[in-house]
Amino acid sequence: MDRRAFNRSMLGAGLAATFGTSGALAAAAESLSKITGDLPAITRTGGETTLSRAAIKEFQASLRGPLILPDNAAYDKTRAVWNGMIDKHPALIARCAGAADVINAVQFAGSNDLLVAVRGGGHSISGKSVCEGGLMIDLSPMQWATVNPELRRARIGAGTLLGELDHASQQFGLATTTGTVSHTGAAGLTLGGGHGRLARRFGLAADNVRSVDLVTASGELVVASARENQDLYWGVRGGGGNFGIVTSFEYDLHEVGPTVLNGLMMYQFSDAKDVLKFYAEFSQTAPREMTVDVIMLSPPGARSPILMLSFCHTGDFDEGQRLIDQFRAFRKPRVDQVSPKSYLEVQSSADANTPAGVLYYNKSGLMGELAPEAVDEIVDRLSEAAGQADPGVASNVIIQHLGGAVGDVAPGDTAYPHRDARHDFLILSGWKNPDFSEQNIKWLRDAYATIDPYTIGFYSNHMVDSDQPKVRLAYRGNYDRMVQLKNKYDPQNRFRLNANVQPTV
Repeated sequence: MDRRAFNRSMLGAGLAATFGTSGALAAAAESLSKITGDLPAITRTGGETTLSRAAIKEFQASLRGPLILPDNAAYDKTRAVWNGMIDKHPALIARCAGAADVINAVQFAGSNDLLVAVRGGGHSISGKSVCEGGLMIDLSPMQWATVNPELRRARIGAGTLLGELDHASQQFGLATTTGTVSHTGAAGLTLGGGHGRLARRFGLAADNVRSVDLVTASGELVVASARENQDLYWGVRGGGGNFGIVTSFEYDLHEVGPTVLNGLMMYQFSDAKDVLKFYAEFSQTAPREMTVDVIMLSPPGARSPILMLSFCHTGDFDEGQRLIDQFRAFRKPRVDQVSPKSYLEVQSSADANTPAGVLYYNKSGLMGELAPEAVDEIVDRLSEAAGQADPGVASNVIIQHLGGAVGDVAPGDTAYPHRDARHDFLILSGWKNPDFSEQNIKWLRDAYATIDPYTIGFYSNHMVDSDQPKVRLAYRGNYDRMVQLKNKYDPQNRFRLNANVQPTV
C-alpha cells in the first residue's frame, strides 16, 4: 500500500474523530463568536494594528471550526495552557477542524501581519502555544489516530495527545517512542526530538517519523518525507515549529508489550550519592531494552527529599529482572514496586503528578555522562532545599536515561543534534500560590547554576528562556543549516514563538 492509499484508508476515521456526530458540529456552530466591531491586535513584530469587522467576519466564514473572540464564553478555557504561570490573551483563537482551517488561519495572519502562536497539546513549559494580542492557531480539535498494523505505521492529527497514539497502537501490540506524560501533545514532543521510554531501543519520536503534512508560512500545504521536500523533512525532526505548522504525522511502529517490566524503587536519601553513582555506571552499559530514569522529589514541607529509580524494561522478563537485581544487591530499596505492568498503564503513571493549572518553572541541560561531581552537586542542592521555610513548592529533579538507539543517528542527519547525550537533566518545580513565584524561581535558577557546568547543550522542548545563545546550544552544529531553511520557508519569521531560529534575509 502506497502513502496515498494509506492516507485514503484513514481519511474517514480521521474525519469522524475530528468532527464526531452532527450534534458536535451543531455545538461548534453555536459557539461562534458574535463580531460586533473592529478588534485591536498585535503584529508579528510587536506593533499595534486594528482588524476590521469585515475582515474578521470573512475569516470566520472561511473556517469549519469556531473562531473564538475575547467575549466568547469559551475564550478563557480555550486560551488556557498546561502551565498555570502563563496567562496570555490572544485577540483571536482559530479552533482548527482540519488542514484547510490551518491554511486559512496562516493566510489571514499573513495578510494582517499578526503575531502567531500555534497550540497542539498546549503542554510546553514555556507557554509559547498562546500569545498576547495575536492569533492563536489551535490544533487541539484535530485529535485522531489511525493505525495500519500490516505496515506498522500510525498516522495522527496535530492535536493528538500521546495517550491517544499509545492507545491506538497498543490495540495491535505496537508502539512508537512517545513521552512520559500521556496528556502531552504528540506534535510538540515530536517536533523537538521526542525523548521517551522507548528512545534507547527505537530512537527518538522524531527518528520514527516517516512523513508529515505541513502548512508553510505562505499558506501552502506540502508533504515532507524522505522522498518529498527532503530539506523540510530534515528540519521538522528536531527543529520545532520553526518551518511551518504540521497538521499530521506518520510514524513507524514497533512490537512492544502489551506487558513490560516497570516500577519504582525508593531509597533513603542518605543513600542518594552512592546509589546515583552506581546508576551512572550502570546506565553507560545497560542494554537498549532497559531505561532507568532518576526522580528526586522534595514535596511541600518535606524534611527530606525522596530518591526513586524508575525502571522500564521492554525485553525478556528474566533478563530484565537479572539487570534490576543488580540494584537490589547494591543497596536494598525501602520500597520496591517493580513488576510486570501494562505498557499503557506505565505510559500514564506520571499523569497525576503533572496536573494542568499549577505554576511550573524548570531549568534543564543535557549531559554526556553523569559525573560523580555532578551527583554530589545535585544531591547537595536538593538537600539544602529541604527544611527551609516552605514556599508551597514541589521540586523534582529528573534525570532521563538516553543513549542507545538515539546515538545511532549522526548529529547532522536530523535537526536534533544531541546524539552524544546520555542523560537529560531537569529541575522542575510546581506551586499554586503566585506570591511565592519569585523566590521559587530564584531557588531553581541558583540550584541549576551549580549543575550547568556539567551540561553540553539544551533540549529545546524543555527550554523556558530561549535567547539566541541558548537556541544555538540547542541546535549546536545544525544551527546554520536551520537558518538557511528558515530563510527559504519562513523568511519573515512568522513562526517565532518557539526555540526560534532567526532568518537572515
